[in-house]
Amino acid sequence: MMRIMLKSKVYYANITDLQLYYKGSITVDEVIMEKADLMEGERVDVLNVNNGARLQTYVIKGEKNTGVICLNGPAARMGFKGDKIVIISYGMYLEDELKKIKARYVELGEKNEIKNIHLA
Repeated sequence: MMRIMLKSKVYYANITDLQLYYKGSITVDEVIMEKADLMEGERVDVLNVNNGARLQTYVIKGEKNTGVICLNGPAARMGFKGDKIVIISYGMYLEDELKKIKARYVELGEKNEIKNIHLA
């Protein structure tokens, strides 16, 4: 049997931009993506801490070291600039893999700088 488990979590990210008339998705600074083990096109859940909205979308690579976190397309209606969000990705694992996996947690500061990374 396979289980869907938490793979990575980026928390306390601040929305820096909204692009309503765009194809869709969430743009994330490439450095944040690397540290959170996110790939371009990977499916993620986005949780808005400010309003409780939750959506599924996919990641687009943003420019390195800019701190960009941009909701695109219809997702842009799910928040405002400055809202804090959580970005969650999952993996599918076989039972025997579960003992070995560790989720990656990436905490961001006010300007979406990486404050802390830990595995659990």
